[in-house]
Amino acid sequence: MLLGKVIGTLVATRKEPTVEGLKLLVVRACDVKATGLAETGSIVVAADAVGAGLGEVVLVCAGSSARQTQMTQNRPVDATIMAIVDEVAEGGELRYRKDG
Repeated sequence: MLLGKVIGTLVATRKEPTVEGLKLLVVRACDVKATGLAETGSIVVAADAVGAGLGEVVLVCAGSSARQTQMTQNRPVDATIMAIVDEVAEGGELRYRKDG
């Protein structure tokens, strides 16, 4: 799984019928640093299975695992947002906490 931050949306008016109805979000990968989460620059377009929004930190699965949610099963997706992150701790120290 990949830890990332939603930085945008993707709109495609013409697409394969099996991806109709999927909300597509642009996610930039993040690393856990001593000062919190740092955006690393790697970007992926992911189908949103959990109702994520702009600016949220999320977990993204890729490859065949991306097609194992109820929303993406048997659809041609390679990345899916599977969770919205509330907290990240490393070595017992809190690195990120979602604002209220």
